[in-house]
Amino acid sequence: MSDIATTWVADLSRGDWSLVGPALTSGNDLATAVVLSLFSDRQANPDDIVPDGTGDRRGWWGDMGNDKPIGSRLWLLARAKQTTETLQRAQDYITEALQWLIDDGVVAKFDIGVEWTRAGMLGAQVVAYRSDGGSAAMNFSWVWGS
Repeated sequence: MSDIATTWVADLSRGDWSLVGPALTSGNDLATAVVLSLFSDRQANPDDIVPDGTGDRRGWWGDMGNDKPIGSRLWLLARAKQTTETLQRAQDYITEALQWLIDDGVVAKFDIGVEWTRAGMLGAQVVAYRSDGGSAAMNFSWVWGS
């Protein structure tokens, strides 16, 4: 049985569910897991600098005391400069957010690429290699921008 499909609505900068008639759309479980992993805000580490200066480390309250928090720290890049260091941080945050899929045996490995697609726009390409030999490529070049 498939999970409820979570799709990204770029104009609103959020994930959402959609309907087919009266039913929720089901879909690609792996794509949904990747979207939720990348676009849910993981709590910032104590040594991370919060970009808005508030000190709000975000995160999900259900992660308190959990050694495997959900989401990513990509939100920390909201005001980052367009540098190679920022690209490396983005790749590190994506790797961290998706690690649970490897740990749980859903995916054997990921290939992750990040790039500046244009001024102020970060793009990411994620290829998931399933344990059964299949793969799925996902492109997120339309998501992060200033």
